[in-house]
Amino acid sequence: MKGDEFIFAPLGGCREIGMNLNAYAYGPPDNRRWIIVDVGVTFGDDTTPGVDLIMPDPVYLESYAEDIEAIILTHAHEDHIGAIAWLWPKLRAPIYATPFTAYLVNEKLRERGLDKVAPLHVLQLRDKRQFGPFEVELITLTHSIPEPNGLAIRTPLGTVLHTGDWKIDPDPIIGEDFDQAKIEQLGREGILAMVCDSTNVFEEGEAGSEGMAAEALKRAVAEQTGRVAITAFASNVARVQSACAAAKANNRQVCLLGRSMVRVAAAAQSVGMLQGIKFIEPSDAVYLPPQNVLYLCTGSQGEPNAALARIARGDHPVVKLSSEDTVIFSSRVIPGNERSIGAIQNMLAERNIKLVTDRQFDIHVSGHPCRDELRRMYMWAKPQIAIPVHGERRHIMEHARFAKSLQVPQAITPDNGHIIRLAPGSVEVIDEVPAGRLHVDGEVLTSDKAGGMWERKKMAYNGHLSISVVISKGKVEDGPIIVARGFSETDGRPADESLEPLDEAAERALDGLKRGDFGDDEKIEKALSRAVRRAAETEFGKRPLVDVTIHRI
Repeated sequence: MKGDEFIFAPLGGCREIGMNLNAYAYGPPDNRRWIIVDVGVTFGDDTTPGVDLIMPDPVYLESYAEDIEAIILTHAHEDHIGAIAWLWPKLRAPIYATPFTAYLVNEKLRERGLDKVAPLHVLQLRDKRQFGPFEVELITLTHSIPEPNGLAIRTPLGTVLHTGDWKIDPDPIIGEDFDQAKIEQLGREGILAMVCDSTNVFEEGEAGSEGMAAEALKRAVAEQTGRVAITAFASNVARVQSACAAAKANNRQVCLLGRSMVRVAAAAQSVGMLQGIKFIEPSDAVYLPPQNVLYLCTGSQGEPNAALARIARGDHPVVKLSSEDTVIFSSRVIPGNERSIGAIQNMLAERNIKLVTDRQFDIHVSGHPCRDELRRMYMWAKPQIAIPVHGERRHIMEHARFAKSLQVPQAITPDNGHIIRLAPGSVEVIDEVPAGRLHVDGEVLTSDKAGGMWERKKMAYNGHLSISVVISKGKVEDGPIIVARGFSETDGRPADESLEPLDEAAERALDGLKRGDFGDDEKIEKALSRAVRRAAETEFGKRPLVDVTIHRI
């Protein structure tokens, strides 16, 4: 229809590896219909104290909630589904996922009391569905989790291949093979744009096969004599299968440790995977000879509450490892987690527990395409436009350069919040909309711009001062009294003596006020805060958060 446009709008995943939220729209600017692809999270770090989960802010899409035809999930990794239960009440569109992904999504909805409210529909591999003006076909790919799907999104103005996360795995262990024939068919039909994973764009060669990792894991377990604990991403069911095969080959029984490991194994078995494998309970494993036990643990990224961290600290309620035992890290280090993983490994080393990593054996392979795989994908798909996503800015810029070197006619480097017109005409950014972040702070969902996080970080780096003063009939009856948190002692003096310069500054500030000022709380607060903050900067080199309490009697 005249005036129709085909739009791509990433709201997450274009300045980070994770937190994916992509939207597509079709129609005239005043009457667009939408689909959403993936609703994921990223995780908090030292810059977000107290925050475990971070997700895209869908405020732009909220105003179009009635126009959203579907939320389609490509696979079950947290950076693609982790925000669904938190954000669904803002979007309220039907959710579509393949069986394994749907199992885990339903668990998330149930935890937030939405499993009877949010409509969740199961798609089978290779399904083709019509969602308003969009015909969406699932394309079977390979990744480090069951049932990864690319999406062929067809509209009257052209087709987009949205890859999701993928690699080309000739031996995926679990699940179906990469559907090269379908990609080639789409390429012959004509692909307007390919929205593609950028994670490993700087890596030469290929990611490697799960089959290769399985053989290496079997050899690594065979060399150990005591108990073996393998830590891996729980979502990598192929790796779970490989660990179980390594256990069977070495006459060991498998015990799952960690909530997500148990949950993902249950999801896999519910859809016919991990068949014939019986897991034993931790309470039973402790009675087996050490050489007959294999623990499969969460905590490969150093998560402080995961099973491996508790084992390393020695506070796991059941499992204890000794100097005769081995921990195998069958996972890669996600950038930013180096310190936490190192801390866990050091705690294990303190207990004289042997450590095995991918430096000794090829016990991990990436789930994302390296340059040779990207080259093959572009050769098969032949898109007119390359749109890199799922990467930091450096990944996206390099991916666009790489695509151009492969003779892709056009490449665009999206940012979160860009409204990109794919057709008609040349691809271009036609608008920019809000694309902030939401923090899960305890049980509260709040904007990253909220003052609470700023105050929390300021206190973490600069400390906190509380000043109280009692005012009666225009004069100071008591105080000012200063209580400090997060300050060091100076020159070996006790803490109360270290604060003497601050006490003196507060008293001078009050002495400098006129008698009439003592009736104005704002003037008193401003004078005390300014004087004490300056004194703290002089004495401690810090500009703390200062609170003033005025008591009137």
